[in-house]
Amino acid sequence: MATQPTEQQQNHEYTVIDTAVDLARQAAPVWAQASAQVRAGLLEALADALQAHQQTLVPLANEETHLGAPRLAGEIARTAFQLRGFAEQLLAGVALAPVVDSAVAGSPPAGRPQLTRVLRPVGPVAMFSASNFPFAFSVLGGDTASALAAGCPVVVKAHSGHPRLSKAVFDIAHRVIASQQLPEGLLTLVDQASRGAGAYLVQHPGIAAVAFTGSYQGGTALWKLANERPRPIPFFGELGSINPLVALPAALQANGEELANLLAGSMTLGCGQFCTSPGVIVLLDDPSSDRFLGQLCEALAPIQTHAMLTPGMRQGFEQASAKVAQHASTLLAPGNDGAGPAPRLYTTDAAAFIANPALHEEMFGPGALVVKARNQAEVLQVLAAVGGTLSTTLWGVSDDTPANRALVQAAEQVSGRVLFGGVPTGVAVCAAQQHGGPWPSSTAPQTTSVGYAALQRFLRPVALQDAPQWVQG
Repeated sequence: MATQPTEQQQNHEYTVIDTAVDLARQAAPVWAQASAQVRAGLLEALADALQAHQQTLVPLANEETHLGAPRLAGEIARTAFQLRGFAEQLLAGVALAPVVDSAVAGSPPAGRPQLTRVLRPVGPVAMFSASNFPFAFSVLGGDTASALAAGCPVVVKAHSGHPRLSKAVFDIAHRVIASQQLPEGLLTLVDQASRGAGAYLVQHPGIAAVAFTGSYQGGTALWKLANERPRPIPFFGELGSINPLVALPAALQANGEELANLLAGSMTLGCGQFCTSPGVIVLLDDPSSDRFLGQLCEALAPIQTHAMLTPGMRQGFEQASAKVAQHASTLLAPGNDGAGPAPRLYTTDAAAFIANPALHEEMFGPGALVVKARNQAEVLQVLAAVGGTLSTTLWGVSDDTPANRALVQAAEQVSGRVLFGGVPTGVAVCAAQQHGGPWPSSTAPQTTSVGYAALQRFLRPVALQDAPQWVQG
């Protein structure tokens, strides 16, 4: 574990981190006072610059991630859309709007002073880039955009899976910041890949909050460090998810083959390296379910995946799928691997799934576990056993029945997002989005890392009582 840094004693191994955080601390009061127009102007300029360099960034990203040029170009568009979206929120005046209760004459409880509830930036944010979205969850991704919109400088911990891309995007952003004559500490980069560097950054006294997207193991380790500090800080961790998909006979009887193709595409999208990839498929014991499984296997079998992001992730997927295979039957055995691993499909019954925590773990790759339930009561028990997930998808609940109401309620209990059709791998950037669910999918289920509410993570409410107008702003 890295030594807790103090103002007087700092670890010379991590002087790059000390410098980055010191610059962020110097920028924090300046950026906190910046107007909505200034913040929005920076976000819009960053979006423009990112898209202006697309022709050079996409090939570099593809060299490091193997995700393919079309996917990466689309991700740049998404990242620019996010930046501009937060700018629009700032200019609309909604995100940071104060709440005012005017003074009421008389004695309490009816009488009161004037109170104005305002939102203030928490300070420098440490942002840990994700491997699987080298633009949208990296240097200028949603965490950075939302923190800058909230008025917080960002210290980016670059991901070891795309270090050259991270540096290239950072250099572009740095030039934009300089061109607007803003403090260079608004965005700094830490490119040390060691776990110790990440631990040191989280424990640094100059860091006020942490945003993390990654594995459960890595995220929980850093979350513990954030809470063990002399002054604990918020740790907003998105830790992955198995995203159950419940397919009822009503849906399968009507569109079984179409749904099988849709699900196969979602399972293998990006070689299954989405935190929202459907990892558990819950079916009732019914002839339509049996037909659907046959159709799903037929849809999956010919799919050739691309190489996974890193050799370590490939190894992790092989280990996770082998672990599931020890406790479940194999529906679709691994075929001949191409550049990436062949899709995998396993099956078990509800009782075995509920009783075995080893089956509740994420297979980060093109694999899924089918869980057969005898009745809807077992379906509810399966969802409860999941514990917490970013999303749950429900197919076939369009009718208002007591059984469907119970299923929706069970899904809401364990999920940040509940889908009533489609597949969970698309996460829209908008005001109503929720990307974060109960533990173990995230550390702060009341917050989101996607959508415009994400900036609320980096704001702290302060009540101003009888404040002069110049204080209220």
